[in-house]
Amino acid sequence: MKKQNVKIAVVGATGNVGRAMLSILEEHGFPAENITAVASEKSKGQQISYGEKHILVVKSLTHFDFSGYHLALFSPGGKVSAEYAPKAAAAGCVVIDNTSHFRMDADVPLVVPEINADALKDFTKRRIVANPNCSTIQLVMALKPLHDLSPIKRVVVSTYQSVSGAGKEAMDELFHQTRGVLVNDALENNCFTRPIAFNVIPQIDVFRDDGYTKEEWKMAVETQKIMDAPIQVTATCVRVPVFVGHAVAATIEFEGPVSVAKARQKLSQFPGVRVVDNPEDYQFTTPIECAGDDDVYISRIRQDKTVEHGLSLWIVADNIRKGAALNAVQIAERLIPLLDSLPGFSV
Repeated sequence: MKKQNVKIAVVGATGNVGRAMLSILEEHGFPAENITAVASEKSKGQQISYGEKHILVVKSLTHFDFSGYHLALFSPGGKVSAEYAPKAAAAGCVVIDNTSHFRMDADVPLVVPEINADALKDFTKRRIVANPNCSTIQLVMALKPLHDLSPIKRVVVSTYQSVSGAGKEAMDELFHQTRGVLVNDALENNCFTRPIAFNVIPQIDVFRDDGYTKEEWKMAVETQKIMDAPIQVTATCVRVPVFVGHAVAATIEFEGPVSVAKARQKLSQFPGVRVVDNPEDYQFTTPIECAGDDDVYISRIRQDKTVEHGLSLWIVADNIRKGAALNAVQIAERLIPLLDSLPGFSV
């Protein structure tokens, strides 16, 4: 099956990730006539651009018929995906879901195409494939090539996550609070438990009984599922006043020796990774430099001298693109050759 023949529904099309999905589908050559934008009832009838030449009219998810669609890219929120993704799958569509709802289900593949595309062979079990957490994606993109050098035992992670990971309303809140601080207005927080402007908040998602947040738990269990390895991960996830781009500081302990030079070489050769690392010339990447880019950037590669075999590094990526929308489209492109095996899907 060729991508020109694949009919795709983008669910949650008016959100940050949905709009990025549409943009990337157009960049990757999917024809506009085969793309349908779907969102909530209140967004029905809105017009949304598909590239520079095409306008799509948003359809309501409530009454949408997925019959005849090959793929659906979902990013409407976990509760909505929980209800509608199985309905889409039952109608014969294959769902790529960007929410956390299905990620840890044993019969749902959790996929970063550069790392475990072979897991897609199991997509027929429920016709649902899960997109990992945004910070997990950029972390494992750094871990996989290093794990191939020497098995990883443990990773200590601190994240610096932009407000776009919490949606458009969170981005608006940062904007209005920043302006409010500068003109001495009272600050209102609706999206976060503290003001985010000129601040950092050590909480992303809800707290669990063990004291970790759900976001921190996701990074640990998703890493193990994607890498298919007993890697121990402890994370502290922090929201920072940045609009787009997540950063991760990771300290990695290996079973055997891994030199900085070998790590830099291996990372540079891995698809989707770009190494920018020359401290003498202040060459390292920050979120503002990676926004709008598809690659995962790695900098500050150095030996961790507190353990026998350890490295520390800095990982930055656009959380809306590789951390969500791009990864979903890459999964879709890997699925397309497999769709001919499904009854009624041959074109």
